[in-house]
Amino acid sequence: MADKKEIMQDEAAKAASSMDEVNTVAKADAEDDEESLIIKFKKPYKFEGKEYESIDLSGLEDLTAEDMVALEKQYDRKTPGLNFMSELKVEYAMMMAARAARQPVEFFEQLPAKEAVKVKNRIMGFLFGSD
Repeated sequence: MADKKEIMQDEAAKAASSMDEVNTVAKADAEDDEESLIIKFKKPYKFEGKEYESIDLSGLEDLTAEDMVALEKQYDRKTPGLNFMSELKVEYAMMMAARAARQPVEFFEQLPAKEAVKVKNRIMGFLFGSD
Protein backbone atom coordinates (compact mmCIF):
# COMPACT_ATOMS: atom_id res chain seq x y z
CA MET A 1 0.00 0.00 0.00
CA ALA A 2 2.83 2.35 0.82
CA ASP A 3 4.32 1.72 -2.60
CA LYS A 4 1.09 2.79 -4.33
CA LYS A 5 0.94 5.93 -2.22
CA GLU A 6 4.56 6.79 -3.05
CA ILE A 7 3.96 6.17 -6.76
CA MET A 8 0.86 8.38 -6.72
CA GLN A 9 2.75 11.15 -4.89
CA ASP A 10 5.61 10.81 -7.36
CA GLU A 11 3.20 11.06 -10.32
CA ALA A 12 1.46 14.08 -8.76
CA ALA A 13 4.84 15.78 -8.27
CA LYS A 14 5.79 15.10 -11.90
CA ALA A 15 2.43 16.45 -13.11
CA ALA A 16 2.83 19.59 -10.99
CA SER A 17 6.36 20.08 -12.32
CA SER A 18 5.12 19.70 -15.91
CA MET A 19 2.35 22.24 -15.27
CA ASP A 20 4.90 24.67 -13.81
CA GLU A 21 6.98 24.34 -16.98
CA VAL A 22 3.92 24.91 -19.19
CA ASN A 23 2.92 27.96 -17.14
CA THR A 24 6.46 29.36 -17.32
CA VAL A 25 6.56 28.98 -21.11
CA ALA A 26 3.06 30.47 -21.49
CA LYS A 27 3.99 33.41 -19.27
CA ALA A 28 7.19 34.04 -21.26
CA ASP A 29 5.21 33.92 -24.53
CA ALA A 30 2.63 36.36 -23.14
CA GLU A 31 5.39 38.73 -21.99
CA ASP A 32 7.02 38.56 -25.42
CA ASP A 33 3.66 39.35 -27.03
CA GLU A 34 3.15 42.28 -24.66
CA GLU A 35 6.60 43.67 -25.36
CA SER A 36 6.49 43.09 -29.10
CA LEU A 37 5.95 46.18 -31.18
CA ILE A 38 3.97 44.17 -33.71
CA ILE A 39 0.36 44.05 -32.62
CA LYS A 40 -1.69 41.19 -33.99
CA PHE A 41 -5.37 41.93 -34.43
CA LYS A 42 -7.94 39.45 -33.17
CA LYS A 43 -9.61 39.53 -36.57
CA PRO A 44 -8.58 41.21 -39.84
CA TYR A 45 -9.06 44.97 -39.84
CA LYS A 46 -10.12 46.66 -43.07
CA PHE A 47 -8.96 50.19 -43.79
CA GLU A 48 -9.26 51.96 -47.13
CA GLY A 49 -9.92 48.69 -48.97
CA LYS A 50 -6.92 46.86 -47.54
CA GLU A 51 -7.02 44.16 -44.86
CA TYR A 52 -4.57 44.19 -41.97
CA GLU A 53 -3.91 41.31 -39.59
CA SER A 54 -1.36 43.25 -37.57
CA ILE A 55 0.38 46.59 -37.32
CA ASP A 56 4.09 47.17 -36.82
CA LEU A 57 4.93 49.85 -34.27
CA SER A 58 8.69 49.24 -34.31
CA GLY A 59 9.04 52.77 -35.68
CA LEU A 60 8.56 53.90 -32.06
CA GLU A 61 12.21 53.06 -31.50
CA ASP A 62 13.19 55.67 -34.10
CA LEU A 63 11.06 58.53 -32.75
CA THR A 64 12.91 61.44 -31.20
CA ALA A 65 12.06 64.02 -28.57
CA GLU A 66 11.48 66.41 -31.47
CA ASP A 67 8.80 64.01 -32.80
CA MET A 68 7.16 63.91 -29.38
CA VAL A 69 7.13 67.72 -29.14
CA ALA A 70 5.53 67.93 -32.60
CA LEU A 71 2.92 65.34 -31.58
CA GLU A 72 2.20 67.23 -28.38
CA LYS A 73 1.71 70.50 -30.29
CA GLN A 74 -0.59 68.71 -32.74
CA TYR A 75 -2.51 67.16 -29.82
CA ASP A 76 -2.82 70.56 -28.09
CA ARG A 77 -4.24 72.13 -31.27
CA LYS A 78 -6.76 69.28 -31.57
CA THR A 79 -7.76 69.43 -27.91
CA PRO A 80 -7.41 73.02 -26.71
CA GLY A 81 -7.35 73.71 -23.00
CA LEU A 82 -5.37 72.24 -20.18
CA ASN A 83 -3.76 69.01 -21.35
CA PHE A 84 -2.19 67.19 -18.46
CA MET A 85 -0.16 64.08 -19.25
CA SER A 86 -1.27 63.79 -22.85
CA GLU A 87 0.83 60.63 -23.28
CA LEU A 88 -1.81 58.79 -21.22
CA LYS A 89 -4.64 59.71 -23.59
CA VAL A 90 -5.95 57.38 -26.28
CA GLU A 91 -5.92 60.13 -28.88
CA TYR A 92 -2.27 60.98 -28.25
CA ALA A 93 -1.33 57.29 -28.39
CA MET A 94 -3.14 56.94 -31.74
CA MET A 95 -1.24 59.94 -33.08
CA MET A 96 2.07 58.46 -31.90
CA ALA A 97 1.19 55.06 -33.36
CA ALA A 98 0.33 56.70 -36.68
CA ARG A 99 3.72 58.38 -36.82
CA ALA A 100 5.55 55.20 -35.81
CA ALA A 101 3.68 52.98 -38.28
CA ARG A 102 3.64 55.58 -41.06
CA GLN A 103 -0.13 55.33 -41.36
CA PRO A 104 -2.72 58.11 -41.33
CA VAL A 105 -4.09 58.76 -37.85
CA GLU A 106 -7.52 57.73 -39.17
CA PHE A 107 -6.18 54.18 -39.45
CA PHE A 108 -5.87 54.07 -35.68
CA GLU A 109 -8.93 56.18 -34.88
CA GLN A 110 -11.14 53.67 -36.70
CA LEU A 111 -9.73 50.58 -34.97
CA PRO A 112 -12.17 48.52 -32.92
CA ALA A 113 -12.06 49.69 -29.29
CA LYS A 114 -10.32 46.56 -28.01
CA GLU A 115 -7.56 46.87 -30.62
CA ALA A 116 -7.19 50.60 -29.88
CA VAL A 117 -6.66 49.79 -26.21
CA LYS A 118 -3.98 47.24 -27.19
CA VAL A 119 -2.23 49.94 -29.21
CA LYS A 120 -2.52 52.47 -26.38
CA ASN A 121 -1.19 50.00 -23.83
CA ARG A 122 1.73 49.05 -26.08
CA ILE A 123 2.58 52.74 -26.60
CA MET A 124 2.43 53.39 -22.85
CA GLY A 125 4.48 50.26 -22.15
CA PHE A 126 7.06 51.46 -24.63
CA LEU A 127 7.21 54.94 -23.11
CA PHE A 128 7.11 53.96 -19.45
CA GLY A 129 8.59 50.45 -19.56
CA SER A 130 11.93 49.73 -18.01
CA ASP A 131 15.02 49.12 -20.10
